[in-house]
Amino acid sequence: MTVAVPIPETAVTQVPFSWVLADAGYGRDPQLRAWCHGRQVPYVFGVPVDLPIDGPPGKPRQPAVKRADDLLHYAKTRDQWERRSCGDGAKGERLYDWTAFAVQVKDENPADGHAHWLVLRRSLHPNRRGKDGQLHREIAYFLVHAPADTTVSQVIARAGGRWQVEEDNEINKQLVGLAQYQVRKWAPWHRHVTACMLATAFLSIQRAAIPEPGQTPESDPEQAPDQGKAPSIDESEAAG
Repeated sequence: MTVAVPIPETAVTQVPFSWVLADAGYGRDPQLRAWCHGRQVPYVFGVPVDLPIDGPPGKPRQPAVKRADDLLHYAKTRDQWERRSCGDGAKGERLYDWTAFAVQVKDENPADGHAHWLVLRRSLHPNRRGKDGQLHREIAYFLVHAPADTTVSQVIARAGGRWQVEEDNEINKQLVGLAQYQVRKWAPWHRHVTACMLATAFLSIQRAAIPEPGQTPESDPEQAPDQGKAPSIDESEAAG
């Protein structure tokens, strides 16, 4: 699991960060969400399908929206999925279909100038067996808390950043012994992790100084031209 864990207020002011990213194991925690709301911290949290939402009461052929997965009906009905990459993976770009809804989380208000969205991510191909025994495309749910003018493209990029963190952690476990500690208290754990992070930073700087094959140290790789801004999903559309 990946998360930026709340730390003491005296330390928060000394550690610059812009977003908090976490999977559903932490995203289901209302206290963590409240901590971010109170400090105007944007986040992208994976959330369980039963996250309580205050939505439309429902009409004939339109179910009430009381939890996150109730929005799947509206996502399929309006069929406004956008195919976007959330970053590079071991087998190339991580492509998924995405759609978003402006939502109100039950008993939780966003910070001033911020809003909540529920973003649905759908796999491109059937890869999960349902209760009916058939393969279906997997749906993941993300609760977003961000400034009201944030675009879905920015949200997708942040959501994809969590995989990079997890990959970095796996690499660090192998290279610098990130998980090789035998401590039970915060202080020694913090010292060990800090030392590993410093070692990783040193190795990253050294690796960046090594030219790629066929590249001289003075030359820079050719930058790809700007492909233009991708169309965004209408964040203001609510279910129903």
